Amino acid sequence: MKKELLRDLNKLKGRAFHVADWSKDVIERYHATAANRKNADAALLKGLYQWIFVPPTLWPFDAHLVLKECLEDLEKGRRLNTQLCLLIKLLPQAPSETVCAGVAEHELNVAKGVYEDLVHTQTKYSQNERAILADPELQSQWAQIKEVFQIEDYQEHKDVIRRSMRAERNFSLSSSFNPRLPDDAFQAAFDAFCLRWNLYGMQHDEPLLLKLSVNVTPYGTMVHIPAYWSFDPKRDIRWDAVAKLHRLRVQGRQGPVLAEGVAERMELAKKLQHLDEEAKRRRLKGVEKHEYLCAGLGWVPETSPKRISRLRVEFKDKQTVAKVK
Repeated sequence: MKKELLRDLNKLKGRAFHVADWSKDVIERYHATAANRKNADAALLKGLYQWIFVPPTLWPFDAHLVLKECLEDLEKGRRLNTQLCLLIKLLPQAPSETVCAGVAEHELNVAKGVYEDLVHTQTKYSQNERAILADPELQSQWAQIKEVFQIEDYQEHKDVIRRSMRAERNFSLSSSFNPRLPDDAFQAAFDAFCLRWNLYGMQHDEPLLLKLSVNVTPYGTMVHIPAYWSFDPKRDIRWDAVAKLHRLRVQGRQGPVLAEGVAERMELAKKLQHLDEEAKRRRLKGVEKHEYLCAGLGWVPETSPKRISRLRVEFKDKQTVAKVK
């Protein structure tokens, strides 16, 4: 058990956002509660536990927090409640190690705000950054904000204050706003300030200009083009690098021609299944069986037996057939 624990702890070494530090406790507790798990809980928790090693960028919810809640129930001798069980059952299988490694590498750059491996043109960013740093109006407005609000109350890690985040389809993460509440009033004022100067935040008295960026989310890959950026799609983005990052999670090639080919092969695979059953009933073997199968599939007798074997294997997994449908 100790060997397995050390192996799991080592999996997160070198990850961004200090994941190894804040995941250590829950990993140790998971191994410690192995003996307390019933068969049903063990299967469910194993699937959830695998998500701890998935980069948080790909989490649809806080997998660390959910696992922690589950372990607390087990430590107290309780079974997992219905809601937690459903939540875990709905969670898809954790991405492969290849996907996790690629996204983890991307996270390291995101944590540093570095997108140069995906973006060609940095001169546009540098040009606009120099402009706002030299603009006295920006510092004047920032000084006014500091006079009205205690900005220290809103600083995060490294003393950064961030504007409100916008989600997909431009939805705000916070749906409630009361201008009479000091926190809401500050955030609204700060968001207006950031909109005026194209910022994602402030660090001490330094404006943090928005960058042309590419970010992976649990549901897709997002390209953010700042409003001030004169966008040139051919020169500004390394599309080959973006495509490589996005394709990490794409299973196989796609397109109308390929889809038609898959559908045709699936029909042949269904026919082959019936032919195999009939050949077994007739006790056909060797050359006689091969010729029977080729005739049924509409193939010449000289067709390689390997082609028939590949057709069997391709649609052996029922999930593959379901995806094609």
